Amino acid sequence: MAAKQPPPLMKKHSQTDLVSRLKTRKILGVGGEDDDGEVHRSKISQVLGNEIKFAVREPLGLRVWQLVSAIMFSGVAVMALAFPDQLFDAIFEEESVSSKTPIRLYGGALLSIALIMWNALYTAEKAIIRWSLLAEACYFAVQFLVTTVSLVESSRIATGAVLLLVSRALFILISIYYYYQVGRRPKKV
Repeated sequence: MAAKQPPPLMKKHSQTDLVSRLKTRKILGVGGEDDDGEVHRSKISQVLGNEIKFAVREPLGLRVWQLVSAIMFSGVAVMALAFPDQLFDAIFEEESVSSKTPIRLYGGALLSIALIMWNALYTAEKAIIRWSLLAEACYFAVQFLVTTVSLVESSRIATGAVLLLVSRALFILISIYYYYQVGRRPKKV
């Protein structure tokens, strides 16, 4: 008696079978939306993360502003470290400085902020750019308040100090503008 041969095995082509493809993708957890509404194309992109989500939509002029800020912080820091008398005279129009140490310490602090600004210029990470802009805005706000209090206490208005106040107010507005622009969620296309 001859044994009956089993029917030939047919390969199932999941590429052409839509129901099978959908079931397979559902089991693997691929193709569904995550909390941010992003649709993952593969399991690898789910595990590794979607780098498009972390990409910064840079507002126009952001990198120019970062470069100007880094140069400005570096320039004033070098001036405060090397020529403290001239920096004090340029701002408050007074020749007498009781001690150069506070101005040089100010230059050292500015140099530290300048390093942060230079590093933020070369990064593409949204969080680092936002933190550097926030630090910059806070620095300008504190400098604005300190200069205003100094002018009120001395009861004389120096042209350099008034220019400094106006420029600091403008720099605060620019930094805050870019801070919020970098933090905005990109529009879904």
